[in-house]
Amino acid sequence: STTMEELDRSRAFAKDVKRIVVKVGTGVVTGKSGRLALGRLGALCEQLAELNSDGFEVILVSSGAVGLGRQRLRYRQLVNSSFADLQKPQSELDGKACAGVGQSSLMAYYETMFDQLDVTAAQLLVNDSSFRDKEFRKQLNETVQSMLDLRVIPIFNENDAISTRRAPYQDSSGIFWDNDSLAALLGLELKADLLIILSDVEGLYTGPPSDPDSKLIHTFIKEKHQDEITFGDKSRLGRGGMTAKVKAAMNAAYAGIPVIITSGYSAENIDKVLRGLRVGTLFHQDARLWAPVTDSNARDMAVAARESSRKLQALSSEDRRQILYSVADALEANEKTIRDENELDVAAAQEAGLEESLVARLVMTPAKIMSLAASVRKLADMEDPIGRVLKKTEVADGLVLEKTSSPLGVLLIVFESRPDALVQIASLAIRSGNGLLLKGGKEARRSNAILHKVITDAIPETVGGKLIGLVTSREEIPDLLKLDDVIDLVIPRGSNKLVSQIKNTTKIPVLGHADGICHVYIDKACNLDMAKRIVSDAKLDYPAACNAMETLLVHKDLEQNAVLNELIFALQSNGVTLYGGPRASAILNIPEARSFKHEYCSKSCTVEVVDDVHGAIDHIHGHGSAHTDCIVTEDPEVAELFLRQVDSAAVFHNASTRFSDGFRFGLGAEVGISTGRIHARGPVGVEGLLTTRWIMRGNGQVVNGDNGIAYTHQDIPIQA
Repeated sequence: STTMEELDRSRAFAKDVKRIVVKVGTGVVTGKSGRLALGRLGALCEQLAELNSDGFEVILVSSGAVGLGRQRLRYRQLVNSSFADLQKPQSELDGKACAGVGQSSLMAYYETMFDQLDVTAAQLLVNDSSFRDKEFRKQLNETVQSMLDLRVIPIFNENDAISTRRAPYQDSSGIFWDNDSLAALLGLELKADLLIILSDVEGLYTGPPSDPDSKLIHTFIKEKHQDEITFGDKSRLGRGGMTAKVKAAMNAAYAGIPVIITSGYSAENIDKVLRGLRVGTLFHQDARLWAPVTDSNARDMAVAARESSRKLQALSSEDRRQILYSVADALEANEKTIRDENELDVAAAQEAGLEESLVARLVMTPAKIMSLAASVRKLADMEDPIGRVLKKTEVADGLVLEKTSSPLGVLLIVFESRPDALVQIASLAIRSGNGLLLKGGKEARRSNAILHKVITDAIPETVGGKLIGLVTSREEIPDLLKLDDVIDLVIPRGSNKLVSQIKNTTKIPVLGHADGICHVYIDKACNLDMAKRIVSDAKLDYPAACNAMETLLVHKDLEQNAVLNELIFALQSNGVTLYGGPRASAILNIPEARSFKHEYCSKSCTVEVVDDVHGAIDHIHGHGSAHTDCIVTEDPEVAELFLRQVDSAAVFHNASTRFSDGFRFGLGAEVGISTGRIHARGPVGVEGLLTTRWIMRGNGQVVNGDNGIAYTHQDIPIQA
């Protein structure tokens, strides 16, 4: 969404921006003829004047003097030439002379414009050699500070007219070598909060902007883009071009100053940058945290995950355990960074108006991060699941067959909202020896990106971070779902719509559940205090969870002895909104529920009155999702009937539905909850991510039509 993209930019300016260096290129200052582009320059001055009046400290670095001087000198040359002179080849004008003539004209225009806007400007011409002098740099800071205190806008330019460069238009040696690098240098020297480079194009493209195949790069990532970009020609009139701008932007950004390269043709671009809108190309030292470094296609990612998983399986059990300990340590060590990124996701979700339940799923508190680290360590301490001998058989004399546990291969997990799911899933994949591809919801993409980086950085190079791939684009999912030859299992964690879409568009086996419509049935033989505790916990402990109670079923006899009213009061007094089935809505005078199959994921639930335990079981089978259902009763026969006949993945007696969780079951963590009946059911931990292999050891046996071999098929005890 636009809001989330804008907040991506806002993050670049984590501290308050006060001091801004604006560099304007020759292509913006002058038109095609070389004359001043009066309209654009006027609009620029108006923007800078407005910033100045708003309390920003504005420093301008302006190119254009050489181009403007060249145009004026050519005109003067023409005026002073005879007809015969014009027939001769025209000599190239001296660059230094062009700079000297153009600088006075350019500054005169700036002064005129700023005077009209009631702003004072000051000209500062500098040379590369000056910056070698510490006293000069000290004086420069003092002078500029004095000007800024007086609301004066300093206008910098390199003094090309007396520059000692051998060739002012080619020589790129020295401390700075053009106005782009001068702007970056001034940003650092004067401790600017932001550098904006205004160009004649929208920003940095993957190739020449005129090429229809070139794409605008919104966030420059050094590791990804520096070797992939094809630059076109240098500036039309100046001597910089995009190559110079990128080099200057990288120098400033990686020294700590955010940089935006954007078009100077749009009158509002500076204001848009300061509002965090998505314009131009952003350079930032933390950009690598915000986007993937590589553009691997779907198949490449899956193949890389499989190759890394094989390397992981080749490690010793202790080495695999140590990786999980390293992941847990890394989560705790990076708690602040994780929370900083997560807070941006939460802020974006709130600003975008997402439901409260979705926002709640996003939040990563310090306690949750510590809990995640603890669950990873618990997983590490469990018995190694890979290579366990499950069955051992003597097939024939000297021929032994073993059935052993083995990783599935490569898992694709698609999940929504909850960034903590990424940690659980990744740690389970590492423990079970599987490769993993993850696609989280866009509302958690910053949290997912930092968690992915923290985890993969903890994986040793002998295995490689490609063991766990993070899919960042929704468009990649259809391609991944076609890869039934390299992806072995898809586990969607999210809405009914998401699960249904995936099941309908892939040949890959799918494990998961569509809805979490969990029921609590209060029998007539309940303990009231226990019932209130369980009902309150099942609904209120974490209303957004898939194992939270969505429907409360109550025995009809409890209406008569006021138990029903006490249960209703316990929920309503804690802010729960109640909807009723046909019977309950009439009894309790509450709105009727639109559907019994609705998953609220919030502080709301449905209430219905049933005749008895059989009515409760029928209701659950008719409207439930086979996730988790509970009975509260002191009658053991009724309890056993409920436990035997309710056909759900998890069925509880006198315990909150919130216990339906991999960590609480002692699985260490869970990759999801399955309501299917094949392979795994209920909370899916390590065991659900394993399959089996057959290992046979012989000493030369052959089948030969089963002649000469005596099959014994004797079970061999498995040694602990």
